[in-house]
Amino acid sequence: MKLLRTIALDPSDTFVFDAAAEPGDWAVSGAFRFYDRDPAALTGKDRTAFRGGFLGVQSWGWSTLVQIVPATEDDRRALVELLAGQLVDKFGAPDFATARPAAEEEVAFAESLCTHPISSLIAVHRAVSDGEVRESFRRLQLKEGQDRHSKAFSFMEIDDDTEADHQLSLADMTLEPRRR
Repeated sequence: MKLLRTIALDPSDTFVFDAAAEPGDWAVSGAFRFYDRDPAALTGKDRTAFRGGFLGVQSWGWSTLVQIVPATEDDRRALVELLAGQLVDKFGAPDFATARPAAEEEVAFAESLCTHPISSLIAVHRAVSDGEVRESFRRLQLKEGQDRHSKAFSFMEIDDDTEADHQLSLADMTLEPRRR
């Protein structure tokens, strides 16, 4: 079994997000954190988290990248319980019985992203299309001849898992929308 953990190749997450996830934190997509907010009205660091952040479950912070890691059934169960607890404590779920199925669904979705080899890095891009939030995920590979992730720019062949957003600019993700 494989799951997602946050990874920090450089300190940039501490600058671009209000709260950066701790490296090695179990991760889920985290799109649910924006369910009651208008994505078009998001600004600054909230907008950045919406557009390109994975949620670290323990830290409740954001990470630009996650890594596919081996996991056990016990790890998965613990992650579901941890997320259910966070949904009660930080997100207002009425109780564990209500939160557990939602946590299970989030963890199952994260698990479904783990079709690539162990150590693969995954990035997310969220956008609103036809009134719905759409997520696309990309796998980032090491450059040929590299054996581990060490620096943010030491790799980057990209395999698209879903339709690419060719207008995506990481530099623009932290900028406020331009007004006409």
